[in-house]
Amino acid sequence: MSATWALAASTLGVLEEDLATTVGVLQRHGAGGVELRSAEGAFVHTGLDDAQRAAVRARFADAGIEVFAVASQVRIAAAGDDAEVVDQLSAELRLAADLGARHVRVFPGAPAARVPSDQVPPLEEDVEVVDARAAGRLQRVAALAEELGVWPALETHDSHPRGQDTARVLAALDRLAPGHSVGAIWDVLHPWRVGESLEDSAAHLLPHVLDGRGYVQIKDVAHPADTTPVLQGSGAVPAVRFLELLDAGGYRGPVSLEWERFWYPQVPSLDDALGAVAAQLAAYRPRA
Repeated sequence: MSATWALAASTLGVLEEDLATTVGVLQRHGAGGVELRSAEGAFVHTGLDDAQRAAVRARFADAGIEVFAVASQVRIAAAGDDAEVVDQLSAELRLAADLGARHVRVFPGAPAARVPSDQVPPLEEDVEVVDARAAGRLQRVAALAEELGVWPALETHDSHPRGQDTARVLAALDRLAPGHSVGAIWDVLHPWRVGESLEDSAAHLLPHVLDGRGYVQIKDVAHPADTTPVLQGSGAVPAVRFLELLDAGGYRGPVSLEWERFWYPQVPSLDDALGAVAAQLAAYRPRA
């Protein structure tokens, strides 16, 4: 385990494992935090009653593992009815509060053309329209988020894969709700696979992940055009440079493995993947 960052993981890496087994995997590798995927059939979802939420929270607390985020499927820039998206996000914020989490992961999810994974997808609408829709919906949950002490964090993903895309949405929100606490999730893969340098990503995203405002996700793949997960350090994602930029920028939050085994069931277990990340973090040494 790194002395600089707490190791964490998303439960997207869980398939057949039950909750007790998953907690054991996290403990075995010294992980101090977890992102709980929120979806029907997952460990948590918005349909859980109060007792079920309390039981999950207690299970992780008893193991010394912080539930720091709920990884929702909300697409904040998706086409459709604003009220429906706001209601979905509000339900996820309440779930996160009941679990003791500070963050709810949201995707951009704007309508965009399907392109190879190493290309930025062209939006189907004007970028100003898309960003304003996302910012307006985030503004509408700001009062609830403040009341609960839980805030959305916008991930570099799908229609907005680069740091510059995420920062642009958050700048639009700044104009609507100055002083808000919505942050970002810097998923190292997505900006890199579409050609944004890590240095540029850091410039755009560090202000939105520092001091508990957001967090970062680590992963590895063989090539920008192939997003099949590979064990950390065996692929092409420049993770050491990523860690150097986090270190130099003052980031001290969790480094969370998003091992996408749910979507790629043929890859090794979360146990193997988390062990590889733990080894990489333990081996990290800042440049003199």
